[in-house]
Amino acid sequence: MTTTALQHPLPDASPLIYGCMGLGGGWNSQPLSEADIDRAQAAVEAALDIGITRFDHADIYTHGKAEACFGALFKRQPALRQRLRLQSKCGIRFADEQGPGRYDLSAAHIERSVEASLQRLGSERIELLLLHRPDPLLEPAEVAEAFARLRAAGKVGQLGVSNMNAAQMQWLASALDAPLAANQLELSLARLDAIEAGTCFNDAQALQRPGSLAWAGTLEYCQRERIPVQAWGALAQGLYSGRAGADAAPAVTRSAALVRKLAEQHATAPESIVLAWLMRHPAGIQPVIGTADPARIRACGDAARIRLSREDWYALYVAARGQALP
Repeated sequence: MTTTALQHPLPDASPLIYGCMGLGGGWNSQPLSEADIDRAQAAVEAALDIGITRFDHADIYTHGKAEACFGALFKRQPALRQRLRLQSKCGIRFADEQGPGRYDLSAAHIERSVEASLQRLGSERIELLLLHRPDPLLEPAEVAEAFARLRAAGKVGQLGVSNMNAAQMQWLASALDAPLAANQLELSLARLDAIEAGTCFNDAQALQRPGSLAWAGTLEYCQRERIPVQAWGALAQGLYSGRAGADAAPAVTRSAALVRKLAEQHATAPESIVLAWLMRHPAGIQPVIGTADPARIRACGDAARIRLSREDWYALYVAARGQALP
């Protein structure tokens, strides 16, 4: 796997990203164990083996233990930090004595979250900070000021977003003095909303897919503004690469069979076909791989070298959506 030119270049970006949500043990208050660290090390080594250099965290992943795993790995192998690039997310707060589960993109919370992430990671810098979820109380100027302070202090390199549509990104960007560096969306053969927003426009099928309406223009905005799209949930939890059982929906069964056929044609694993389908889109999509299984991580290694034909891309798209296009 080789480094590719992105729509809006990130330093040393790799075509695939490793998502660290599954590392650090359970989503509980149990302390981090050596077994958790060993598991993280195996996943990181597999990711590096296939050319992944960017690792995606969030302050909430396994209650901070995913980031703490990396801090422990850097202590084990100090040179490891120079081989990879870190990104993390902030903005989701769990219910506590102060209030219910909520989003918080206030300057104070952003800066506290970054400080805590850096401490857990054992790093002086996060290359990319993503705002995890849209906050209805977001003040763009306040976010811009917090980012400017963090960037001036050398604690954050670039700012991006996650789960934001075109209008939300445009509103935030109006206050920033640097372009947004990424938008991370759930996007896969199982979650087609961002693509369906375009293909179902001005057709009755849009009414059957109401979730797509919120994403109208989002991929187009990202392409125009040269904002790379990061696709979380890209493997759809293995639904099209071996996990689907006999009770799977007909569309899933047909899609999985086509994935297997294409994998045979390209002499690769089904996981690489599932990701290559995303990467064929002109939005410069970077799939985020969330499995902690080293074998499944390595099975994704051919994705960047495979370019599906237009016909094969559409065959998978139509099979996954379960009905003919409008």
